[in-house]
Amino acid sequence: MGWVTNDQLEPVRQDADSTGEGVVDTLVSQGTIRASAVAQAKAGYFNVEFMDLTDVKLPDSVIAAIPRHIAKKYNVVPIQSQEDSVTVAVSDPSDLEVSDSLAMLLNKAVSLVVATEEDIAAAIGRYYGAKDDSVSKMIQDITEGEVQIATLGNVGDAGDGSAVEADAPIIKLVNTIIVDAFKMRASDIHLEPLAKTFRVRYRIDGMLHEMKGPPKRLQASIISRLKIMSNMSIAERRIPQDGRIQTSVGGKTIDLRVSCLPTNHGESIVMRILDKEGLKLGLAELGFFSDDQQTFERLIALPDGILLVTGPTGSGKTTTLYSCLNYINRPDRKIITVEDPVEYQLAGINQVQVSEIIGFTFASALRSMLRQAPNVVMLGEIRDFETASIAINASLTGHLVFSTLHTNDAPSAVTRLIDIGVKPFLVASSTRALMAQRLVRKVCKKCTTPFAPTESELKALEIDKESAASANFRKGRGCPDCSKTGHRGRFGIFEVFVIDDEARKLIYDKVPSSVLRVRAREMGMRTLREDGRRKVIAGLTTPEEVIRATVGDSA
Repeated sequence: MGWVTNDQLEPVRQDADSTGEGVVDTLVSQGTIRASAVAQAKAGYFNVEFMDLTDVKLPDSVIAAIPRHIAKKYNVVPIQSQEDSVTVAVSDPSDLEVSDSLAMLLNKAVSLVVATEEDIAAAIGRYYGAKDDSVSKMIQDITEGEVQIATLGNVGDAGDGSAVEADAPIIKLVNTIIVDAFKMRASDIHLEPLAKTFRVRYRIDGMLHEMKGPPKRLQASIISRLKIMSNMSIAERRIPQDGRIQTSVGGKTIDLRVSCLPTNHGESIVMRILDKEGLKLGLAELGFFSDDQQTFERLIALPDGILLVTGPTGSGKTTTLYSCLNYINRPDRKIITVEDPVEYQLAGINQVQVSEIIGFTFASALRSMLRQAPNVVMLGEIRDFETASIAINASLTGHLVFSTLHTNDAPSAVTRLIDIGVKPFLVASSTRALMAQRLVRKVCKKCTTPFAPTESELKALEIDKESAASANFRKGRGCPDCSKTGHRGRFGIFEVFVIDDEARKLIYDKVPSSVLRVRAREMGMRTLREDGRRKVIAGLTTPEEVIRATVGDSA
């Protein structure tokens, strides 16, 4: 932070006079100085400790030292508590009225630490939002009509013939959990019953974040409400169940795929949030650089053959396939998908959901759909020999087939197909390309800042000194926009293996995947780590993210 001259201060003073704020507050709101820097200066002046509350975990016993209404009234958070003293975080240590009032109300000696006003407000919401004895108070800030739930079943029926009131506290609480998850860009919601607590976690950008959960005594009511909303049986608690919730949040339509699993301490609920409007990504938004994007666009425009996307669960394979379908979806093409389950509804595309219960498997669905004369077929996953065999035969008879496999890299997909029983010559003649992918978190654009990677990070990514000198290494400082993580959103890193005549001969000869990998590298295929390295040098993500996502990559 540089010095601010008198000439620069004059317009700031005028703004402060017009708004009624102080000069320092105006400088903070304008972004000239950081709130944390002001708080640290105050702490140094009054000789007290400065504390960043972002990553501080406070136990319930400490939070209980100050009642909710007192914490909110004086804008303080307890940090430590003993029998005759308490340490609290304040934003203004010069306000003696706060410390004197707390000492009198709590009948304890009060010590101070300094934190930013924003951090204290966030901590109050995090720790006191679900601690109040009254559920109605816990959700009193939710505005009317902020969330509307339209379920597949009859939500007004509690299962015992009694109607549930639309404004019942439990209904509002469940709706609040869903709304908060959506606003925080969570991909799924985990409600986990533990021995003494009912844990709520949101997965945001691939990482689980624990929220302040509701009281344990509300566990059964919350689970029953969710089971009613997703059209599950509330009488059955011994076997797993699956359901779906259709939801409107702030005018946006989303679906929630709900899974219920019995555990030792009750039923665990996981809700996968499927944002229909957030799906329509172009290939550039997936994370392709222009060279890989051109190659991929050429591949998905082919008239026939198989294109396989590989990677572990949660690596974005389905999103990539849907983006491919969006790209090639035209009135002159008939596209049919076979999925388990159908996650997103796409306009102009025929989507089929398999059902193992009635014997409608991937293989039987694929056989039937080929009689519908499609141009393009998408299979959610190739799981067995029968499905793989029909998919390959479809590709050899003039259909373009997209599907996924669970393998670690692109060349291993060939070995996997041969292992499940497909003849090597069929794999060689039908496969057009194989693509492996992983997801890494983006650097937050609001708080991005230059930084210097460590020697070990540069060595792991094989970045030499010359490349490092010209690189644009970036990381996020952490801000409210990214919830202090330094990351916001995710994109893919890819390795694309285009099958040529020599690769086909190697596949026909049943060579190991390591030999295929050498051939792919000779053709110019970048490994996952090499593609990630390009994106680190460009400042799109951090070395730590790429190393974590490609820990199994030897390159």
